[in-house]
Amino acid sequence: MPLNMISMFERYSDDNKCRAALVKLRWPEGVRCPECLSDKISHVEERHIYDCDSCRYQFSVLAGTMLHDTHLPLTKWFLATYIMCESRKGVSANQLKRMLGVSYKTAWYLCHRIRAAMKEVEPRKLTGVVEVDETYVGGRHHGACIEGRGDPKKGIVVGIRKRGGDLRFFTAADVKAGTLGKIIRENVCENVRLLVTDDFASYQSALQGPHWKDRHKAINHSSGKYVDGDIYTNTVESAFSLLKRGVIGTWHKVSLKHLQAYCDEMTWRFNNRKNDYLFRDTLMKLVTSKNVEYKELTGQTKAA
Repeated sequence: MPLNMISMFERYSDDNKCRAALVKLRWPEGVRCPECLSDKISHVEERHIYDCDSCRYQFSVLAGTMLHDTHLPLTKWFLATYIMCESRKGVSANQLKRMLGVSYKTAWYLCHRIRAAMKEVEPRKLTGVVEVDETYVGGRHHGACIEGRGDPKKGIVVGIRKRGGDLRFFTAADVKAGTLGKIIRENVCENVRLLVTDDFASYQSALQGPHWKDRHKAINHSSGKYVDGDIYTNTVESAFSLLKRGVIGTWHKVSLKHLQAYCDEMTWRFNNRKNDYLFRDTLMKLVTSKNVEYKELTGQTKAA
C-alpha cells in the first residue's frame, strides 16, 4: 500500500521506529560489521550501537552514511525526505525550516544531503527514441533579464530524455560541439533507434560521422517548425518547464555551484514518478551513500 503523510507519521512516530527501518534497509539479510563483514554482532540497545564480536569494531546504522553524526532527530530526517519525494517541483530550505522548526542553516544542509543521495550512480545509457536539448537557467539582473546565450550568469543545462522513459539533466560550461558530443556519448546508447535535436549548429558538428548519419534527426526551430512526424523535442522541453517552475516558484534562487544538485533531485523524482516506493528507495540511498560535509558544500574545503 502506497505511503501517505498520515501513514508515514504513524509508522515512523519516534526515532526508535525510524532507526529500526534504517537497519532493515541497510542490512536486509541481518546486521554485518562494516569493517570485517562479520555477522557475529552484539546489539548495545541503550546506546543504539552494534559491537562486532570478531574485530570489536563498534558502529551504528548511521555510521558511514549520509546521516553520519547527525544531531537532528530521525523523525525530522524522515519527514524532510518524504516532503522532498512528494513535492513535484521541490521544496525550499526556508519552507522546511518552518515545517521542521529548525534553523535555515540546518534545513539547507539537510536538503543538500538528501539531494546528494538522490544522485544516480552510473545510470544506464538511454535507448529507443531519445531527445536532446539545452536550456539556460537563472541570470536575472536588476531591471532587466538578458535572454539565453547572451547572459554569462545563466547556468547551462543539457537535457536528455527517452520518450516514455528516463530523463537526464547535466550542467555544462558551454554548448560547444565537443561538450555536447561528450555528454551524448556518455548517456545515449550507440544503437539508439532515433536521436532528435533542434537545428543548433553544435549538434550538427557533434553528431557527424557514419554512426549518427541515419540515427540523428533535427527539427528546424529556426524556421518556426516544431513538429515533423516523430521529429520533435517537445518531450525534453516539457521536462525543462518543470525544472524552471521549480527554480522560479520553489527555490527562487539557485547558485551555479549547486545547480547540478537541484538537477539531480528533479531527475530522481521525475524518473520515479510512478514508483509507489519512492520514499523507501530514497531512504535506502541515504543509508548507502557517504556523507557530504557542510564545509564541502560551502566550499570551505576542497572536495575529496
